[in-house]
Amino acid sequence: MALFVGTFENKVDKKGRVSVPARFRAALADQSFNGIIAYPAFDGIPAIEAAGMAWLEEVSARVNTLNPFSPAHRVLATALFGRSVQLPFDDEGRIMLPDEFLAHAAIRDRAKFVAQGTTFMIWNPEKFDAFARKIAAEAAKESARLDAPPGSGRR
Repeated sequence: MALFVGTFENKVDKKGRVSVPARFRAALADQSFNGIIAYPAFDGIPAIEAAGMAWLEEVSARVNTLNPFSPAHRVLATALFGRSVQLPFDDEGRIMLPDEFLAHAAIRDRAKFVAQGTTFMIWNPEKFDAFARKIAAEAAKESARLDAPPGSGRR
């Protein structure tokens, strides 16, 4: 499965095309789909969430462990799969963001790609910068909840 790290900002052209960072494309090179899966964040965040097909297949397997007639299954399946779009890379490594995604994230001429590990988000740069300032203290507090990785010397 792809692993994304880093933050990158790229220009969005008038058609809604934006180049996915080369490091992100490289992480996706072995995927069954030459592009990304994207959907508007559904937790109130004004951003686009994205990942590779392998991630979506793994999430699908988890969702399908739920009773297919349960409210939880219907909510998750609709929110994720019903709103997801396959965005193929063109020859230059660009994707075309749908108008509704651009509107959801208030993206105009610049987009900030922010790694989330096995996924990434695409933000309006100013909105992301404000969000990052807002969550800085919260992130420090939440990091204390993680166990230190083996061999890190931290306990």
